[in-house]
Amino acid sequence: MHRCSPLFKSGFALLFVLLGGCASVGSRSLPYDAWSLNFFSPDYMEVWIETASVVDINERVFLRAGSGVPATGYPRAMSKGIPAHFKGDAKGWFKDPTGKGRYVTGADLPRLVYVRWQSMAEPQTYGAYIEIPESARDTMLKGETAYCGAVGKWKTDYRKFLTIGLAPGGIAKVWLGGPCLKSTEVTRVQGTIHPKGPYGGTSNGKHRPLSEESKAYIDKFGIPFESW
Repeated sequence: MHRCSPLFKSGFALLFVLLGGCASVGSRSLPYDAWSLNFFSPDYMEVWIETASVVDINERVFLRAGSGVPATGYPRAMSKGIPAHFKGDAKGWFKDPTGKGRYVTGADLPRLVYVRWQSMAEPQTYGAYIEIPESARDTMLKGETAYCGAVGKWKTDYRKFLTIGLAPGGIAKVWLGGPCLKSTEVTRVQGTIHPKGPYGGTSNGKHRPLSEESKAYIDKFGIPFESW
């Protein structure tokens, strides 16, 4: 469960300074129950999300809004060993990106997202403050008529999926999409290296291990930093 707290962990302390604590709960303006915060990474560029938190337009803070392994194309979850042929391609972003995450229950429209993650391909630890433009929030409130294949009919849909792609070099790129709507680009942010390293400095500089398949891909093709 998400909760509002004045106690911020390393990497989120700046929000405490900016906001001076947590604001009182205000009325929500959403035409749906909740929006979802989702993450993904390019093929073979494995990521571990240490923490993700949200500030909504009422200045309420939602800690632990995301963590763990994001969605990716390759390696597949059940992959073992090194394949004879690499089917994925790390360069660039997916055409219609979707991610893995959770609904930020109780939040109004997002104003700011903070994410700290391990880029295991390098390896390096990054943090990024992502300001969500007002134009994107306006889009999240507009219903759009779309054909929904899941139910086989036209319906009014909303862009309530906030999807963030995390790539080596500290790049965080944001899209908005919906259950029946293709994703549209919102913004791109350059994160910074987290000074304390992985796990806030509690792991003696050790990042999570890269899978055998991803390591083999990087050894063969390298990391396409300029493609994101």
